[in-house]
Amino acid sequence: MVILNVKNVCVEYGTDVVLKDISFSVNDGDKVGLIGVNGAGKSTLAKIIAGSFSHFSGNVFLSAGKTVAMLEQNAMLQSEKNIFDEMLDAFPEIIKMEKRIDELSIRMENKGANEHDIAEYSSLSEKFKVIGGYEYRSKIKSTLERFGFSEIDFSKTINSLSGGERTRLELVKLLLREPDLLILDEPTNHLDIDTLSWLEDHLHSYKKTLIIISHDRYFLDKVTNKIVEIEHTLATLYNGNYSSYAMQKAELRKAQKKKFELQQKEIARIESIIDQQRRWGQEHNFITIKSKQKQIEHIEKVSAPSKDPKSIRVAFADASESGNDVLFAENINKSFGERRILNDINFEIKKRDRFFVIGHNGCGKSTLIRIIGGLDEDYHGQIRFGYNVVKGYYDQELQTLDDNATVLEELCRAHDKLTIPEVRGALASFLFFAEDIDKKISVLSGGERARLMLCKMILSKINLLILDEPTNHLDIASREALEDALDEFSGTIIAVSHDRYFIKKLATRIFDMSNSVPHDFKGTYDEYLEKSQASGEKQEIKEKSVSENKQKYLDAKKTAAEKRKNESKITRCESEIEALDEERQKLDIEAAGDAATDYARLTEIYARISEIEARTNELFEEIEQAENALAEIGG
Repeated sequence: MVILNVKNVCVEYGTDVVLKDISFSVNDGDKVGLIGVNGAGKSTLAKIIAGSFSHFSGNVFLSAGKTVAMLEQNAMLQSEKNIFDEMLDAFPEIIKMEKRIDELSIRMENKGANEHDIAEYSSLSEKFKVIGGYEYRSKIKSTLERFGFSEIDFSKTINSLSGGERTRLELVKLLLREPDLLILDEPTNHLDIDTLSWLEDHLHSYKKTLIIISHDRYFLDKVTNKIVEIEHTLATLYNGNYSSYAMQKAELRKAQKKKFELQQKEIARIESIIDQQRRWGQEHNFITIKSKQKQIEHIEKVSAPSKDPKSIRVAFADASESGNDVLFAENINKSFGERRILNDINFEIKKRDRFFVIGHNGCGKSTLIRIIGGLDEDYHGQIRFGYNVVKGYYDQELQTLDDNATVLEELCRAHDKLTIPEVRGALASFLFFAEDIDKKISVLSGGERARLMLCKMILSKINLLILDEPTNHLDIASREALEDALDEFSGTIIAVSHDRYFIKKLATRIFDMSNSVPHDFKGTYDEYLEKSQASGEKQEIKEKSVSENKQKYLDAKKTAAEKRKNESKITRCESEIEALDEERQKLDIEAAGDAATDYARLTEIYARISEIEARTNELFEEIEQAENALAEIGG
């Protein structure tokens, strides 16, 4: 059943078109990923669906009686209540019913209840059980604990908490409410990997409908079954998760390009015949010309694939080589008051290590990275750098940018030996054009600030990169550009990140700070997960793996057969089109030459040409069907 129907939604600001004729539908229980580059209009569309943005044309239809709620990006819960009491507000119906049941119970204990009260008590008690009345408090407790709030925290006033904690609580409250349509704008912000994994499992089994805006590809893969991409103001709906979308999009672009090229070839062939007929210039030639021109006019034109949206271009400046020993951390200790954050941390970093620090929120990851980066000198222990190490630090809070400077001034100060044209060129590669470079840093969005910080870093001749959540605020295209640049970076990387796609692509060492004694694992993220999961329930994992592998084999076998069938069909159709094309050219030449005055033969020729045109159109349709089938199976 369709729960949401978006029809011809448009958003314009003056002459700027943000969204154009956006149309798609969502079925009850769908989990839709809404993706696109920063500024594409994802959050605007989400607010339109949620009913909090009204400056648009078009229509949004939500099924009658269905509820909708939205977590806006970086939304922070505002309340003078304590944490637990605020979460109780997610269950107004249950609490109202609970109070009435208590009233009736007291009345019955005092023997003041009549038959109607007893019947109401019995009915409410049964309904109370069905809607989870006996579990809602334990549900609040367990969900809060999953998001890093212990029972000691439950009595804390919400407005006394940090911004990140209040954002997490906003998410918790929405998850507890369980609206029929839940819209989440960047829900993975401020979550550690353990909480992310729990949230993925929770949303995967969520019975109601989801729309999720996220740049976390791993998260989208685990949760979604449909993707809506906003690109060049238009929306396209794909079935499947993010990886499936990426394959489908690549195949559809390939198919569209091929179809466009074939059509252009056909148009060029017809135009060459028109030119030839014009050169001959006889009366019957002009009849042919007119016929051919009409043929071109009646062809339904295929457009060339649209260009990908502009993305940043990242290439780190060449730097001198460091020594093999890059960094020594010896007995690093750090406390905030009586709370010990870091306790005797020791490790060595070698040249070209990709050293990724992971762990739950509050375990000290960013504190450690700030100490290594030189932004925190209030600690015990020693950080020693090796020979010829030149470090650069990326701060997730982006506090090292001067809010009072313009974009151009910030970069010129950091790299005063560069000429203005060189600075402008560097900024352009990070999508800062024209008036953008004169903007004050204080008015930049999170994504713009992140791009500027990266631009500053890549111009520095660094051989040790120290990165604290570098993918925060970046869209998927920018994340992929950064990943590719870091993959080619010849120096050493120390990074904190909860972006598992990012970690998976780059890490060669995992430093897990989840426990009191950190675990230094030398290997990739996949190897680390495999090692971590090896302990406990090995047999269950093995049986599940065998079952999954068998199913994968059967699915792959079926997909391969479908792929071969459609590829063979395309090859056969293309061969027949070429044969018909050759026959058509010979008939055109004959009609213009030997048969020009033989009207009986001309009639036969034109009849055969009509047959060829009809058959060619059929073959193009067969090719399109086969290419669409290939795109659906990702092959």
